[in-house]
Amino acid sequence: MPHDISLITNISVALVAAFAGGLLARRLGLPTIVGYLLAGMLIGPFTPGFKGDVGDISQLAEIGVIFLMFGVGLHFSLKDLWAVRKVAIPGAALQMLLATGLGFGLTRLWGWSTAAGLVMGLALSIASTVVLLRGLMDAGELNTPAGQTAVGWLVLEDLATVLILVLLPAFFGSSGGNPWAAGGIALLKTTIFVVLILFAGGRFLPWLLTWISHSRSRELFILASVAVALGTAFAATAAFEVSLALGAFLAGVVLGESDLSHQIGDEVLPFREIFAVIFFVSVGMLVNPIYVWNNIGQVIALTALIVFGKAIFTLFLGLILPSSGRTMIVVAAGLSQIGEFSFIVGQAGVGLGVLTQDQYSLLLAGAIFSIMLNPVMFWSIPHVETWLKRYPRLWARFERHAAIEPEKTKLPETDHVVVVGYGRVGEHIGTVLQRLKIPFVVVEADNHRADDFMTKNIPTLIGDAANSEVLTHAKLDKAKALVVTLPNEAASELVVAAARDLAPNLPIVARAATNSGVERLAKLGAHDVIHPELEGGLEIIRHTLLRLGYAATQVQGYTDAVRRDQYHTNIVPTEHLVLEQLIQSVRGFEIAWRSINANSSLVGQSLAMLNFRAQTGASVIAVLRNQQLISNPESQLTLEPGDTLGVIGDESQIQAVDGLISNSQAANPPPTNRFAPSGA
Repeated sequence: MPHDISLITNISVALVAAFAGGLLARRLGLPTIVGYLLAGMLIGPFTPGFKGDVGDISQLAEIGVIFLMFGVGLHFSLKDLWAVRKVAIPGAALQMLLATGLGFGLTRLWGWSTAAGLVMGLALSIASTVVLLRGLMDAGELNTPAGQTAVGWLVLEDLATVLILVLLPAFFGSSGGNPWAAGGIALLKTTIFVVLILFAGGRFLPWLLTWISHSRSRELFILASVAVALGTAFAATAAFEVSLALGAFLAGVVLGESDLSHQIGDEVLPFREIFAVIFFVSVGMLVNPIYVWNNIGQVIALTALIVFGKAIFTLFLGLILPSSGRTMIVVAAGLSQIGEFSFIVGQAGVGLGVLTQDQYSLLLAGAIFSIMLNPVMFWSIPHVETWLKRYPRLWARFERHAAIEPEKTKLPETDHVVVVGYGRVGEHIGTVLQRLKIPFVVVEADNHRADDFMTKNIPTLIGDAANSEVLTHAKLDKAKALVVTLPNEAASELVVAAARDLAPNLPIVARAATNSGVERLAKLGAHDVIHPELEGGLEIIRHTLLRLGYAATQVQGYTDAVRRDQYHTNIVPTEHLVLEQLIQSVRGFEIAWRSINANSSLVGQSLAMLNFRAQTGASVIAVLRNQQLISNPESQLTLEPGDTLGVIGDESQIQAVDGLISNSQAANPPPTNRFAPSGA
């Protein structure tokens, strides 16, 4: 009997369909989430062709929810939230209340039950973190005061989602009894779990991962990070009957405070991305296109409420909130959509029997259209701002608190260097550029690191250069160079390819992690590719050989041969032999640099007249004059004061050159109290 591969089949088809849908969405300039949702509809039970198993994929989608919430917790920052508390806390509360009321009222007009209308309203009040962050990155607004306010606002909505998921089963479950008592018990269990995780887990989990990190096993560290996310979520449900999402979120919060948070985020990211894609596919599978088409009027009304209703109400909250007009315009544009957390709330409603599958289809259709329209909302930001400024009294009301917002560091517009990735390598580059007073812009994907850079007045764009439009805001067409220092070679290749499309003539220097990566990055358009591990190894062997008594020229020859071998993989065996012969031919020889003073008798004589080789045995191979290198100088070249000669020879020959130069200066001492020659 053949093995049952239904799960493998469903995973494979879901990922292939998601890839095709995501690629199509990007080609059309839409968020990839739209493609994933459409892919789910394509393999769902309501469309012809392959029909995925909703049960299997839904189980995998739960893992996607866990990793999504774990990621939110990992990047949760109470400090960032506190910085925008005066706007975000009252704004998020009022906006969610208004959106819930609008959704509830609209569904009551359609004849829905009170419970269904309330769940729909709550789902409509929560925007998508993924869509908002991508929109802010693409618009270059993530590191502005407006962008930071929008992120803080959304963090509060995410926290509210956790509370909603705790209370929904208590109020709409089938257990009967007093819902307020059930809600109180649910809150009590949640409180116990939160206290236990934050205090006990806050000490044990970071210690555990730190201890494992010292085992020098990346495999164990990845396994531990994933196990903490999944295990905490499972414990939350099994022992305390709270949602998987809450357990995962708190695990992320606890580990986000540890010194290993960046490494944990990097290691868990691939799991989060893959399972999040499956989650969005599973959501799309529940959409019934026929029902949506037959109720297109309701879909349009719901989409209008999400996109325009939420945006307008959010914008005019600026009349009472201590914020600026532009901040509220950006926040309104960013929150005019719904996404993953709305799906989670909707699924909870379906699971409790409050929402029907058809009603859930309406929610999903509204989400798809709102996500598709969100780039248009960001595009409209300057136009809305211009329109509002036509009404000075209204705009003055919006701007009455504008002075309280800090100004961000101005980004250079031209003749600058763009540094993608500001880790240890990028930071060294930035230090040198600062000392040389060369303007530069940092593109950094990590919010916390980017915040640190901006506090140091380093011009910074926050965004994933490999997966967003943030590079379009770096003015690559007017830059002097692009330096890509990302440790992830695949991401570096995407950045180099995108940069070459945006600025065909821009010099690009990239960091490679492997020998094969050197060749790929060069083919994609990088002018110079550096392999840091190779360079570090060569520097170590250079010092080692010098300590062993090898001549500097011979050591340089060896390192040059290795570089040529590693950076140019098309070198042929014959060339290896020639290189080795050249190295052997200069064994024991040194290249020395010697300066000629103005009072030297060598000044005014040509190299042919001096005949260094006959006098010393050494050969002059270069002359440095006025900071210009003259290599392989002609014999007719006449020496001038201040020239520096590059001579090659063994130790005794170099000593002979030193004696010749020293004698020439002693024989012709510097003039004292002399008059200028006649006719001068």
